[in-house]
Order: sequence, then C-alpha cells, then structure tokens
Amino acid sequence: MRLINLVPNPRLRLGLAMLPFLLLLVVYLLGSDARLAENPDDKLLPSFAQMAETMYRYALEEDPRTGEWLFWQDTLASLKRLGMGLGVATAVALTLGLALGTLPMLSGSLSPAVAVMSMVPPLAILPVLFIVFGLEEFSKVMLIVLGIAPVMTRDLEQRAREIPAEWLIKAQTLGANTWTLALRVILPQLIPRLLIALRLALGSAWLFLIAAEAIASTEGLGYRIFLVRRYMAMDVILPYVAWITLLAWLMDAALLRLTRVLFPWHEGR
Repeated sequence: MRLINLVPNPRLRLGLAMLPFLLLLVVYLLGSDARLAENPDDKLLPSFAQMAETMYRYALEEDPRTGEWLFWQDTLASLKRLGMGLGVATAVALTLGLALGTLPMLSGSLSPAVAVMSMVPPLAILPVLFIVFGLEEFSKVMLIVLGIAPVMTRDLEQRAREIPAEWLIKAQTLGANTWTLALRVILPQLIPRLLIALRLALGSAWLFLIAAEAIASTEGLGYRIFLVRRYMAMDVILPYVAWITLLAWLMDAALLRLTRVLFPWHEGR
C-alpha cells in the first residue's frame, strides 16, 4: 500500500500529534538533569520542581512589594490588550474587506494602499506609535491593529472576489440592490473566512503584543519575561512562554470550534 493512502485512525492521530512534544520533553529532562548534576546552581535549564516552585510564588502568593498576584495580573493585562487589538482589527478588516470586495470604484482607490500597509513591518513603526500615541495602552493596541488588520482585509477582499458572478447576477435579477448584495450574499461568505483569518493572525498578534510590552509597559506577560531576563530567570521565562503558547492554542481551538458549529457548510473549516 502506498504511504499516501495510509490514514491514521483517531487514536493513532492523537499519538502522532503528541509524539513531538514527548520527544521535546524527554530531551529537556535529560539536558536539565545533566546540567544540574554538573552545577546545581545552573539557571539555563531549571528542573520542573524549580519552575513549579517559582510559579507557585507568582500565581498563588502575593507579591511582598505590591501585594498582588503577579502571574494573574500579567495574564489579565495581556489578554485585555490582545482582546482589544483583535476586536478592533476584526471590525476594521470585515468592514474594509466587505467594502473593497463589493465596490470596484472603492477598491481601485483603496486596495493599493491596503496592500502597501500590509507590507510595512509593524515592529519597525513601533517607535513611531510610541511617539505619536505615547507609552500607554492605546499604542500597544494600535500595534496589533496595524499589524494584522491590513492582512486580514486583503484576505477578506480576495474571498469576496472569489464569489461566483452567477450568484450576484441572479440576486440582481431578483431585484437585489447593492446593500442587499453586500449584506445577504457576500457578507455570509466572509464571516467564516474572517474566523479563519483571525486564527491565522493570532500568532502575529501575540508577537506584536509581547514586543510592545517588552519595550514600554509595567505589567503583562511580555513585560515580565523581559524584566527577569537580566537575571537569567529561566524558571520564570519558560513557564511564561508555555502559558502564552497554551493561551494561543486555546484561542485557536475556540475559533475552530466556533467555525465548525456556526458554519458546518464552509469548506475551509
């Protein structure tokens, strides 16, 4: 039998999915044990016991200086910024994508500008955002918006253009005007694509958030990682990175589930 025809069953698929993580875990444990056996004070590869002890202090004990639980304070601050950025970017992308994909005259005017904006490295304009908007929350949210909204807009515009012309002609034959075409024919096709585009943009959104928090912030997951790096506190950095990864995966899984529940007919789910 050819390998291309071998399809794993659900149990085997789960095992194959877990295999890379198990291998990574084994490699880390072996490396950590070897380094700690040679130098018990080694900070590069802390043991799981050391990381658990540190995270217990961060998550379940009040900070002596501020009286707050730092881990949860950082998590809430980052999720708040990320949620605001994703929300604004989603609204902008859906509005512009629908308009540009529906109105050729508007597309001829704005599509090139959106394409150019999607090519600008967002981290390169981060200093500009801090100068223009200051170091407060608005500049961090704007970095996420500018980083992912143009790309999502182009994706939705392209999806609108892929809608068969026969659908639009039939709707107009039945008396549909421009608003009806946009809201009743094109928009339902864009919403599931929007969820997929949002899933693909999550990684970039987290990247921009961590970068902004690392440069100018007093709380947040990115801020904490770059604060403790000067002490080589890998027992803090590694759990924080793992937590960020878990949050991103949970958000991706939630969006995937939402797409499958609301749009079971969509081929890209």
